[in-house]
Amino acid sequence: MACCTETEDTLDSLSREAEQLKIRIEEEICKYHDKELKNVAERLQSLQGCHMKVRRILKGHQGKVLCMDWSGDRRHLVSSSQDGKVIVWDAFTTNKEHAISMPTTWVMACSYSPSGSLVACGGLDNKCSVFKLSYDDAQNAKKQTVAMHTSYMSCCKFANSDHQIFTGSGDSTCGLWDVESNQLIQSFHGHYSDVMSLDLSPSEGGNIFISGGCDKKAHVWDIRTGRVINSFDDHDSDINCVRFYPGGDTFGTASDDGKLRLFDLRADHLLSTYYKDHVIFGAASLDFSISGRILFAGYHDYTVHVWDTLKSERLAVYYGHDNRLSSLRVSPDGTCVCTGSWDQTLRIWA
Repeated sequence: MACCTETEDTLDSLSREAEQLKIRIEEEICKYHDKELKNVAERLQSLQGCHMKVRRILKGHQGKVLCMDWSGDRRHLVSSSQDGKVIVWDAFTTNKEHAISMPTTWVMACSYSPSGSLVACGGLDNKCSVFKLSYDDAQNAKKQTVAMHTSYMSCCKFANSDHQIFTGSGDSTCGLWDVESNQLIQSFHGHYSDVMSLDLSPSEGGNIFISGGCDKKAHVWDIRTGRVINSFDDHDSDINCVRFYPGGDTFGTASDDGKLRLFDLRADHLLSTYYKDHVIFGAASLDFSISGRILFAGYHDYTVHVWDTLKSERLAVYYGHDNRLSSLRVSPDGTCVCTGSWDQTLRIWA
């Protein structure tokens, strides 16, 4: 009994010491966070608005569009829907080049491979399926199940090659999988609720990725060890989307609390928050322009908002969809923005 008591006292002492160390670290970080980004950038010239309009409308889904992703060729994109369909589009002509029927509805995630020859998708079937794109219908129908979760798959993204893919799930985990062998390479445990989004560092040789979930947290992960190396919990509601800023030193988040936030990985701190007091609807998705100066966001009130990343000023609000937005991505060359919506359409803005 004495041994047990002594062990408990030691654990309590170590726990208190760790908590005190955490407080001291936070105090040291706050010393260097003496100004917000918008205050530092106040001398910069304001951007003169942002003028876009809908250039293409992609129609073909019979249910809510839940996800979309651009191909690296800057011309094609893939979308997934509540109707159980995955469609590959030619963004220039609006033609459908491939249509894949999944065995389940609510296909919540889709991703283009770097080569453009594969698409991955999944949803309520708890699986990540990979298809090789071909104009041969028989070949197109062949699928490979790469990943299996214990709850729905909410997001997926190919690594820097066609050989590995990351997945996030409602079982509160992320995974890195080998596409050819279907083997789990690394699992990532740290969220306490559904994982809703993930993104990979754009830095060459980067060994980190970020994830956001319904536990209101954004985690930064070390791919090699599978451990959380940093965590940010500034949001007041579910995080629906995370996206790296060009360069990979900062990242943005979109949340059901209606706010977008920008975090700096070097300073381990919140840099800026983007919101208006009258915006009461949640933010579903976000992405940055090629330069990073402009931040695009899709909201549940059917609108697209455009923000000056540095000055935290809203530049424009665009209307076009007839239902809430679910996905938003800037094209690889930065010339246009594609949005997906519950109104069953995708729209390309430029």
